[in-house]
Amino acid sequence: MQISSRFTIAIHIFACVDTFKDQFKLTSDFIAGSVNVNPVIIRKILQQLKAAGLVTVARGTGGVEAARPLETITLLDVFRAVDSIEDGQLFHFHENPNSACPVGRNIHYGLDDKLQSIQLAMENSMQGITLADVVRDTQRRIANEEA
Repeated sequence: MQISSRFTIAIHIFACVDTFKDQFKLTSDFIAGSVNVNPVIIRKILQQLKAAGLVTVARGTGGVEAARPLETITLLDVFRAVDSIEDGQLFHFHENPNSACPVGRNIHYGLDDKLQSIQLAMENSMQGITLADVVRDTQRRIANEEA
């Protein structure tokens, strides 16, 4: 099981937007070049980010901007915006445990609350990290490479 790559691509988009905002027109084609994916993927993710109020997109002429300061957008905001998991659940249970088996009949009782606790811990951790944190670290690394 993996979280959808839409999540990391969305974060990559924000890093590009902040890093290149004063140098280039930030179109889906430009961003796709950095992410190394088809621009259609970038446009789909931008639509999700826009619907969540995290970016603004200028149609036609192009141009993407963060709708809010990056210090106010958490990884959890992005995670939720791009539907990184199905039905809001990180873990998916196998469809039909055997109710005739004592383990199959009771596995939800033994595991559901633990999986929910793990998901909440992950979401709480994501809530404490902003896009500004990621961009700062990325730009610091870029500066070190250029030195």
